[in-house]
Amino acid sequence: MTDLTPLTFTRLASGLQMGYVEAGPKNGKPVLLLHGFPEFHWSYRFQWPALAQAGFRIIVPDQRGYNLTDKTPPYDLDTLARDIAELQAALGIGQSHIVGRDWGGVVAYAFAHRYPERVHKLVVMNAPHINAYLDAIRAGNLTQMRKSWYVYAFQVPVLPEAAFARHDFELIERAFSRLKHVTPDDIARYKDAHRQPGALTAMIGWYRALMQWMVRYSFQPPVEPVRAPTQVIWGKRDLALDFRINDTLARYVPDVRIASILGASHWVQMDAPERVNELLLSFLKP
Repeated sequence: MTDLTPLTFTRLASGLQMGYVEAGPKNGKPVLLLHGFPEFHWSYRFQWPALAQAGFRIIVPDQRGYNLTDKTPPYDLDTLARDIAELQAALGIGQSHIVGRDWGGVVAYAFAHRYPERVHKLVVMNAPHINAYLDAIRAGNLTQMRKSWYVYAFQVPVLPEAAFARHDFELIERAFSRLKHVTPDDIARYKDAHRQPGALTAMIGWYRALMQWMVRYSFQPPVEPVRAPTQVIWGKRDLALDFRINDTLARYVPDVRIASILGASHWVQMDAPERVNELLLSFLKP
């Protein structure tokens, strides 16, 4: 299996060794693409060539604990956001566009709150803003409560990792084989990434750390409004997230617009790559 672009490694100021893919002209406006769970940089294979061809400098990291990046805790949001700031610094980037999906979107929101001077524009795909998510739960959104069952299941030690690894990552194969444009070769790549020593515990560790982080803030994380112009892209056939968790999003992200894609799932960037790329280019171009 040959990647479109080879993986490069850099050591962050924290000491973490992070792998990433880079494409496009070095003098192009930087765009960082942050993957979700249970993914790695390959999940943006339809986006980075299109953005690079449009003249952007594309950086797609494997985030902390994923694929060949170091499996070094902690995995709380403060640390994950700092990783992205340190990656920018390591690559000589002062400010960039930030694109995130699923967990990558959660990190993108956190990054935009903590490092506003480092964000030009923000794109979030099928990912909750933590405060808006908690608003929905407090308002009694039973649909989201049911959809979030796995978040609570992941708090159990050891068993989630065993479930994912069972029968040669059968859960991963079942999830991704339902998606449009996903090939057996793609699924093999995901399995290879998840076989890396410590990867499953690290990936699931993000959920465990999130619960501890939320308890620390008494389920009311402090937040300043995101100043960056923000585009939300949402696949409406999302089995993990209810679209209504965006109902109070404008409280925390005042300059936000939302585009929904009716036929796309939680993995909107793979289900509807052409439409996603169209929205990305339209929003990110000057």
